[in-house]
Amino acid sequence: MPAAENSKISWGIITAGKIARKFCNGVLRSRTGALAAVAARDIERARAFATEFDIPGFHGSYQALIDDPSVQAVYIGTPHPMHARWAIAAAKAGKHVLCEKPIGMNRAEAEQIVAAAGEAGVFLMEAFMYRCHPQTARLVELVRSRRVGELRALRATFSYKGTHDLNGLKLNRKLGGGGILDVGCYPVSMARLLAGAALGRDFEQPLELSGMARIGAQSGVDEYATALLKFEDDVLAQLACGVQLAMDNTVTVFGTQGRIEVLSPWFGSGIEGGTASMLIKNTAGELEEEIVTATDDWLYAIEADTVTASLERGRAHSPAMSWDDTLGNMEVLDHWRRCVGMHYSSDT
Repeated sequence: MPAAENSKISWGIITAGKIARKFCNGVLRSRTGALAAVAARDIERARAFATEFDIPGFHGSYQALIDDPSVQAVYIGTPHPMHARWAIAAAKAGKHVLCEKPIGMNRAEAEQIVAAAGEAGVFLMEAFMYRCHPQTARLVELVRSRRVGELRALRATFSYKGTHDLNGLKLNRKLGGGGILDVGCYPVSMARLLAGAALGRDFEQPLELSGMARIGAQSGVDEYATALLKFEDDVLAQLACGVQLAMDNTVTVFGTQGRIEVLSPWFGSGIEGGTASMLIKNTAGELEEEIVTATDDWLYAIEADTVTASLERGRAHSPAMSWDDTLGNMEVLDHWRRCVGMHYSSDT
C-alpha cells in the first residue's frame, strides 16, 4: 500500500507521549507525510493531543486507530513491552509500521513482528532515527573508504542521568526499563554498522561479547552497563549505556592511520536541523579535517521521509534498519542482557 504519486502518506500515531510529540513535529515538517489520527488509552488525552497537532482523527484505543481506514502507516511509540502486540496487529490490518526501538523485548518478539509484516506484505522499520540521518551515511562512507586506515576499534556511548522514579518508564522492570534496551540498542547498532562497513557489508554480528552492569537494588534494572565486543578481523568495540549516569554520548572510530570523532552521533545536526561535525585526527591526535553535515530538515522528518522512500522496495535501505539488521541487533541485546543477568517476564 505505497503512497500515491504526488500525495502524502497518512500516519496514525499510537500513544500520545513524549516521543510521539517528537515524531509528530517531524511529520508536520516532512516532505511526504501527513497526520491522520492519534490514539491513547484515555480518549481525552488523545483529543488534547489531536488538538495540539491539528490531527483530524483521535481514538480512545489503539485497535480503533489500526481499524481507521484513513491511516496508511502506523507509528508505535508505546513502552517496549507493548511494541510486539501492536506492531503485529497493525501489520495484520495491512498498515505499514514504524516501531520505536527496541522493536521488541527480545529477538523472539522481533521475529514475530517481522513474520507478520512479511505475511501481510507491508513495510516495517525499527525507528533508529540516527540511521536515517545523512551524517551516518557519511560515516559509513569514511569507514568503507578507509579514511583513517583499517578499522581496528571503536567506542560508542549513549547514557544519561534520568530522574530516579521507580514507577517511571526508564526504571520500571514491568515496562521494560533499563539502559540496555532503552539506549544500549544505539551503540550496539552503531558498532554492528561500522564493523560491517569495514568488511563491505551492511552490518556485522560480533563473534564474542562480554558485559557488566549496575543492577539497581531498588529498581531491579540495569541502570548503566558496559560491553566489549569482538568482530571479524579482530575489530573491537567498547560500548556503554545507561539511564542513571551521564556520559559523553559520542562515537570514536580508531583506524591504523588515525581516528574519527563523531561529536553528535545519535541526534546528528539536532532535532530541528542544523550542523553536525565529525573530526578526523591523525595518530598523534592532531586535527586533519572537520567534516560538517548540514541540513535544514528536522531529524524525525528525515525518518518519516525515509519510510515513504522505502515503501516500494518493502524494506529500508542501509544504513536505515532492514529486517535482518533489526533481528541481529536484538540478538546482541539479548546476549548483553544475559551477561549481566537482566531478564524480563517476556524472555520466558
